[in-house]
Amino acid sequence: MYTDHYGLTGNPFQLTPDPRFWFESDTHRKAMAYLGYGLAQGEGFIVITGDIGAGKTTLVGHLMENVDSERLTAAEIVSTQVEGDDMLRLVAQRFGIESGGASKAELLDRIERFLHEQGRSGRRTLLIVDEAQNLGHSALEELRMLSNFQTGGRALLQIFLLGQPEFRDRVKKSPGLEQLRQRIIATHHLDPMKPEEIGDYVGHRMGLVGWDGHPEFSDGAFAAIHAATDGVPRRVNSLMARLLLYGAVEDLSVIDAGAVEAVVADLDADQGDAEAAPESALEAEVAPAKPEWPPRAVSDAEESPEPAFVAEAEAEEAPALAAFDEPARERMTCAMRCRSISRIGSRSALSRA
Repeated sequence: MYTDHYGLTGNPFQLTPDPRFWFESDTHRKAMAYLGYGLAQGEGFIVITGDIGAGKTTLVGHLMENVDSERLTAAEIVSTQVEGDDMLRLVAQRFGIESGGASKAELLDRIERFLHEQGRSGRRTLLIVDEAQNLGHSALEELRMLSNFQTGGRALLQIFLLGQPEFRDRVKKSPGLEQLRQRIIATHHLDPMKPEEIGDYVGHRMGLVGWDGHPEFSDGAFAAIHAATDGVPRRVNSLMARLLLYGAVEDLSVIDAGAVEAVVADLDADQGDAEAAPESALEAEVAPAKPEWPPRAVSDAEESPEPAFVAEAEAEEAPALAAFDEPARERMTCAMRCRSISRIGSRSALSRA
């Protein structure tokens, strides 16, 4: 809707990472420098971390668009909740190596032969592992072992690890990862964008879809956007999409801090409603039933638990008990009898109140 209203040729703030919208903030420029240094070294591990939505995937996409595909064979792994042997199979699959039915020893042999073939043809091999914070210790160890493959004193495989901040802390502190730490040649943490970068970021992305200055944005709007998002790119994108929609609905030609604050208030209200709904449902589910008032008269027959009543309850639940062994059935039958007696006794006490 807002794309038509403002004459844009596409959505500049989609949440799906798209390297076409790469923006070189200060922190992303440094990250690219580290990745470029790593590629020049051609060995070891490069670790890039950042909060959710910091732009790690876009960073890798931009890198891959700018490498010489004739001289570099690259593969990316994003499904990282795996252990050692499964990691080897994923590596093989991403490089197009047959892995079906192969033992671990056969997998390692096939991967090594593939890496040697790449080296003989003058190509280097790069493996990019995203969401590295999910990797188990055994998976990390298998990756380290793969980095041992070499020929003529030159590494055959280089690995980039991308993850959330907890992965950086884990690599630094875990005593079991000392050998991996010794293979890391560079690390960088993607920080949020600075307040003064928000205007350039918004203008860059909108310019790529035909923005001609309509709507205009006040300096106060950019300050408010940064305050609401902490400068995290994905949060900025999410807020900007809602802000442009709000501008289209209100037919705004200038978007200022007031418009940003109005959209943020709506988003906060939406979040509050989403959090309150499950709590209300839970309260309704566990709310105790109100006692009948005034209490109805209870007959003498109801006051005393009759064996027939208990037997009827047991008969109803007998199919469910059949799945249990004899001792368990006896315990559960006893519990049902006590529950039946308790229910009748409660009604009798209420009638006398």
